[in-house]
Amino acid sequence: MAEMLDVIAPFFNEAESAIAFVGLLDRLEAAVAERFGMTVRKILVDDGSRDGSAERFAAALSGSWEIVRLSRNFGKEAAVLAGLDHSRGDMVLIMDSDLQHSMDISLKMIGELVENREIDVVYAQNDRREASWRRSQLARLFYKAINSSQRFDIPENAGDFRVMRGAVARALTSVRDKRRFNKGLFAWAGFRQKAVHYSPENRASGTSKWSRFNLIAFSLEGFTSFSVIPLRVISLIGSLAAFAGLAYGVKVLFEVLFYGIAVPGYPSLMVAVVLLGGLNLALLGLIGEYVWVTLSESKDRPVYIVRDVLHGNAAEQVAPGK
Repeated sequence: MAEMLDVIAPFFNEAESAIAFVGLLDRLEAAVAERFGMTVRKILVDDGSRDGSAERFAAALSGSWEIVRLSRNFGKEAAVLAGLDHSRGDMVLIMDSDLQHSMDISLKMIGELVENREIDVVYAQNDRREASWRRSQLARLFYKAINSSQRFDIPENAGDFRVMRGAVARALTSVRDKRRFNKGLFAWAGFRQKAVHYSPENRASGTSKWSRFNLIAFSLEGFTSFSVIPLRVISLIGSLAAFAGLAYGVKVLFEVLFYGIAVPGYPSLMVAVVLLGGLNLALLGLIGEYVWVTLSESKDRPVYIVRDVLHGNAAEQVAPGK
């Protein structure tokens, strides 16, 4: 029996690009069958779309496919997990539905996995050639910070676009973190991985769902899930502030005892109060982020809830609460 490739593609309000993406999937299916002799099953995950995306996809899809419709918008990280939960192929390809992940790179990654049995995962690493210098430096700093003091490294500029063996996909479904940071989870799971460099295509339509605020929040999610560095940095800053205060106190005492210089009053006091108060508030806020992650995990709520699953032109109800 021919091996099967599951293609997982989460989407949220992508009705405008639905037809074009289905066309890409059809071409990918034909190429995979011709080059590797594999069958393809398409698993699309509707992450709470409200523009009729699921219906557009369902009307255009052909072959073996299903659309997992979530009960609301749970976020892309949860949608990817929903797709992995519904996969059963020998290999699994995860890609976006906005046409930024090309067929050529997909075939290249699949080829790497087929030809080299020593590799378990092939992931696409974004070259970010069009990114601004400031954003590139911030991204580099983020990865250096989050990878420090870890037993594994999260690859820089590597997202969900990857192909993996079925055993890896099954292993990832056993990780039920409620506050999910897929970049970190893929790296934490281990296995033998290889990078393929690529430059993303332009979006077929619409705009990115990721605002600057979302990116900052997502980065903080990564730190609170995989790194203690922020707490250590704040502790270091607090220690430096305490040392500076002690040194300043010695200086004031020395000036009073030996030179009779009057001790500065209100301005120096306000500087000390504002500095230490700000450090304390920052530390409390950071601790609160870690506590919130712990609270979210302890509630043990499901990562996502399935509304229904579309197979062909019929809808099959499934038990909620994956």
